[in-house]
Amino acid sequence: MTAADVLQTIEEHAVEVVDLRFMDFPGLWQHFTVPADSLDEDSFEEGFGIDASSMRGWQSITESDMLVFPDPETAVLDPFSETTTLIMTCNIADPLTRENYARDPRYTAKKAENYLQTTGIGDVSFFGPEAEFFVFDDIRYDSTSNAGYYFIDSEEGRWNTGRCEDPNLGYKIRHKEGYFPVPPTDSMQELRNEMMRIMRRCGLEVECHHHEVATGGQAEIDLKYDSLLRIADQLMLYKYIVKNVARRHNKTATFMPKPLFGDNGSGMHVHFSIWNEGKPVFAGNKQAGLSEEALYAIGGILAHAPALVAITSPTTNSYKRLVPGYEAPVNLAYSTMNRSVAIRIPTYSDEPAAKRLEFRCPDPSCNPYFAFAAIQMAALDGIKNKISPGPAVDKNLYELPPQELARIPCTPRSLGEALTALERDHEFLLQGDVFTQDVIDTWIEWKRENEVEPVQLRPHPYEFALYFDL
Repeated sequence: MTAADVLQTIEEHAVEVVDLRFMDFPGLWQHFTVPADSLDEDSFEEGFGIDASSMRGWQSITESDMLVFPDPETAVLDPFSETTTLIMTCNIADPLTRENYARDPRYTAKKAENYLQTTGIGDVSFFGPEAEFFVFDDIRYDSTSNAGYYFIDSEEGRWNTGRCEDPNLGYKIRHKEGYFPVPPTDSMQELRNEMMRIMRRCGLEVECHHHEVATGGQAEIDLKYDSLLRIADQLMLYKYIVKNVARRHNKTATFMPKPLFGDNGSGMHVHFSIWNEGKPVFAGNKQAGLSEEALYAIGGILAHAPALVAITSPTTNSYKRLVPGYEAPVNLAYSTMNRSVAIRIPTYSDEPAAKRLEFRCPDPSCNPYFAFAAIQMAALDGIKNKISPGPAVDKNLYELPPQELARIPCTPRSLGEALTALERDHEFLLQGDVFTQDVIDTWIEWKRENEVEPVQLRPHPYEFALYFDL
């Protein structure tokens, strides 16, 4: 869609307002709204001014002016607003130089796409994220100087088998048994159907949806793969639709990786492949039909994984999910079909076009523009430097003897450890100026000051159970 197409859409659908959206540094959609009749073709060239000092991780108050440029290719009618609204995702630029703003995550994704084309390895990378989430009926939390707690509730949560519901009809999902039961046990079927219908209406290609493993309303809706920038844009629209459909039904959706103790967390397994001139670079005659380039890509991702997860699993809560011995894939190894490793080679099809990698460590709290760009950069580094992934591991790593498991490296145990790994290992991200040193430094500093240290300073509720009687 061009700027002229956007203006025609506004006229055809009697659009009243245009909602301009962009990604802040950590990874939340931001927006402001303008009257539709104030938009013309010059708006796409001249942009709109914003105060970038009010955005997390962006400019200081002394350098706060930035321009927002709507991307007409992202235009979509808002399915929720009572006022007829057109949404567009935007790029950020310096008002003096008109150069793209280096801390704009969308610009990093664009540079990653451009860099791939300069390598000669491929001309497009495809990503298929499988974002999991929870839909709850109630959430309360607080953290003050003398109190700290959270309380979550769900009508299908196993903890409610004995609750008086006038009547309680049962069908509460057992812990770790939420994968694929039919209704009435799966109470979210129609809610997910509505999410899927709206996604399709907004142009997202949905492959399937289902209840996920955990009790308490865990779900997954899978999007068809697309190119790096497009799928990151789509994932933001996906989250917006999930949250607003849940709210429409007086429920709340969260992409927090580990909201429940004792049950599975929400991951975002990322399927990844590289193509060149319409041909799959990852198809070949090596293990599971992969090419040598694909194996080197695996080697690159595994080699850089301790640093990579600081971007793909970027919250302190992410490391409540990435815990050795539990459901999340923390073991830095690869295999076919085996879901206990960090990288799985899917084997559903022998078709060359289906050859891809599945990186299983990421979770949906990530900034997808940064996360997908970083995954691609690690894979390219592996291909360029011919980093061997070693032999595949075809055993269930959760059942290995301790002495054998100790020989397999694993992901960092905390966000702080991951950020330290990123400090030590980020040259692969700087290639082609895809990530800048400023972006890396700002990411590490922001995460430590705003997430790691505040969590470390606060007493944990379970510490009272452990220590109050000392």
